[in-house]
Amino acid sequence: MSTRRQLKAAEAVREVVSMAILTEVRDPRVRDVTVTGVEMDADMRSAIVHVSVMGDEAKQKLALRGLANSAGFLQSRIADRIETRYTPRLSFELDGGVKKSLEIARVLAEVLGPTVGDGSVVTPVDAQTESPELRRNAPADEAPGEDVQEQA
Repeated sequence: MSTRRQLKAAEAVREVVSMAILTEVRDPRVRDVTVTGVEMDADMRSAIVHVSVMGDEAKQKLALRGLANSAGFLQSRIADRIETRYTPRLSFELDGGVKKSLEIARVLAEVLGPTVGDGSVVTPVDAQTESPELRRNAPADEAPGEDVQEQA
């Protein structure tokens, strides 16, 4: 169970590490990396940084090696910006949540059928609300063009 103190420290570490990766890390292997979360140990001497890397498995492994080599630099950034007794040792792990959610979205798209150009799925409910019959049967105070005029 994480204490409030651990959660606050983890969030602070996440902010510092993600900004340092984005703006200061010059390693060419560390590209398209997003910090998704941080887990702090109870003694706050070590932290596991969960990252998501866009690309294939080879690019992900390469980015993890680059992050491991940049760990000392990132720890120095944490020490500069966060007042703690100990600077946590960083280790990096891939976060599979983003990849799994993309796979679930792909499977749902196959099951639900055709999509519109913007990627949204057309459901029978959407088709009914857009039918001309329902527009004619709409209450008089809800004319089809009213909401467009109000937004302008």
